Amino acid sequence: MKDHYATLGLRSSATLADIKKAFRQQASLHHPDRNSAADAPARFRAVQEAYDVLSNADSRKAFDDNRQRNLLDSPIDTARAIWQDYWCRLI
Repeated sequence: MKDHYATLGLRSSATLADIKKAFRQQASLHHPDRNSAADAPARFRAVQEAYDVLSNADSRKAFDDNRQRNLLDSPIDTARAIWQDYWCRLI
């Protein structure tokens, strides 16, 4: 599952204004007319897709619900990731 928040460099608590600002920054950075890297078009499409999902209230809610459900579908993997993240922050 794609994490649209990570694509835009945001937390899940981001406001619509935060989403728009991050989209403009990322789109400008990865736009194929400005970036000659081979992966620029794919990254630009990913940024556009993330913005399309997160800027629409209904699709964002569906994405967040699905994201939450995926956390609960695999509790062992989720617990392991949380535990590892916790210890990495302590070190």
